[in-house]
Amino acid sequence: MAEQLTNNQVLLKECINQEFAENGGYATVNDFFEFFAASQIYKTYNLSDDEILSGIVGGGNDGGCDSIHILLNGNMVTQDQLDTISTPRGSVIELLISQAKFTKSFGEDALMKWKTVSENLMDLNNNLIDYRDRYNEFVLDSFQLFRDLVTKTIRSQAKIKIKYSYITYAIGDLHPNVVQQSEELKQIVNRLFPAASINVEFIGADELFSIYNHDSDIVEELNLIDNALVGADKDYIGLVNLATFFDFITDDNNKLIQSYFDSNVRDYQGHNTVNTAIAETLSDRNMQSDFWWLNNGVTILASNIQLTTPKKIVVENPEIVNGQQTSREIYNYFASNIALKEEEKRNILVRLIKPEQEEVRDQIISATNNQTNIPKYSLRVTDPIHYQIELYFKSRGLYYDRRKNFYKNQKKKSSDIIGVSFLAQVLISIILKKPDFARARPSTLLDDDNTYSQLYKVDNNLDAYYKAAKIGQRVRNIIKMDANLSQVAKSDIQFAIIYMVARKLTNKSDITFIDLSSIDLTQITEELLNNCKQQVYDKYVELGGNSAVAKSSQLKDAIDEIINDVQNDRVENI
Repeated sequence: MAEQLTNNQVLLKECINQEFAENGGYATVNDFFEFFAASQIYKTYNLSDDEILSGIVGGGNDGGCDSIHILLNGNMVTQDQLDTISTPRGSVIELLISQAKFTKSFGEDALMKWKTVSENLMDLNNNLIDYRDRYNEFVLDSFQLFRDLVTKTIRSQAKIKIKYSYITYAIGDLHPNVVQQSEELKQIVNRLFPAASINVEFIGADELFSIYNHDSDIVEELNLIDNALVGADKDYIGLVNLATFFDFITDDNNKLIQSYFDSNVRDYQGHNTVNTAIAETLSDRNMQSDFWWLNNGVTILASNIQLTTPKKIVVENPEIVNGQQTSREIYNYFASNIALKEEEKRNILVRLIKPEQEEVRDQIISATNNQTNIPKYSLRVTDPIHYQIELYFKSRGLYYDRRKNFYKNQKKKSSDIIGVSFLAQVLISIILKKPDFARARPSTLLDDDNTYSQLYKVDNNLDAYYKAAKIGQRVRNIIKMDANLSQVAKSDIQFAIIYMVARKLTNKSDITFIDLSSIDLTQITEELLNNCKQQVYDKYVELGGNSAVAKSSQLKDAIDEIINDVQNDRVENI
């Protein structure tokens, strides 16, 4: 007789099956569960679907790591960012490792694998090349990135947090052997990184179902110390006690809510001159001046703002678009000693605005972040062309993720959401004929002014962006469905396939935006996609079958040869 499931287990299984059927793009429900689990447990990090997918390992030789994500100050880090990334004092490096099993129990095997992979790949004395036959390329590259980031921040005294998450739909207490294995894992990692914070969490059906049901929309109350100054159109200014503001920007576990800061183009700059001064001001409780006298305060945008009493404001989906440095220093100040909240008498100036139009929202973000030297690329998603792309896509059933996770929070299908970076990678592959560049630089490919200006001209045909996105979407879905490809291979060949499909559809080697807009989407058949996928994969394997091949021009040149040979044969036959 089969073991009876609890209501939460039944509902969770049904939920996963429905999401699997609706999202598509996955060969099996077990494959989908890896993505589903990671997307749920990392909600508080506000990772996009593309970021979650990029960290999923898949395939064999993964050392028990279904996913590996590396964050610096709450933002995901990729290898192409390493040379230019800012690592100020007070930075926080987070290594997130997960294992998701669509089973009803927690076993020892996953923990034993974590013990081994951690001892092998986190020990800085070990050469990762020696483990090429034991672990796949993605795992080795991920741990190499973690090690490089730790090494780079050594003088910045960065804090290291390592979290292992084991997810199943189990119910009940853990077996003592599983608990013991988790303690041994923490001991191994503590020996390698004595100052690190190490956590092993077990997430069963009850916990996972609770996370899933947590509303993505954020509604928070903000209490002022005096009546709010009310503007003409749902904008307010008021003073907020510092301890109250700390509560506002943190969750129930006193952890900073990262999503509040996604629209602030400045990353946290650590203990630079300005932030050190803020920290010193906070620490000096004997200072006669109130904090807000010495600080510009923060600007918060929201989807809705409601003044419920003269001193209480309800804020929906807050975005701190200016004042991240101040907010982070306030967070650091109280997080180091929560008891300080009890005696806090000082205040911060808060401006709350509900923009009625996206253009106004973008103007506020741009204006409030142009007061100091900000790199241009950080403000690019506020350019009118991106708003136009978003509107054009939306009217045709695609959702351009210009505002990170906006459509994910509206429960739109993952397969219908097109990330800013993903669209840029598709365009670079097709228009600039650089699928290798798209593969090698997922996070920094729009840093270059010349590249950006070629791809995002105001007068570009919006249908061309839509056709490019549809090609990318179809290719992305078909390779996700292929259970025979490793995750590394999928990542390596994706943009090369997109390049080949575009060349075949246009029958041109130099594709323009006009060419893209003229593509008949009905010609993107399963036969075409599978044919391109197989040809690219075969050539990828022939050339070496690793990321070095995908990140060089070899694979693109080989695709050109294949297409040119076919075209020459056609001419000869004529």
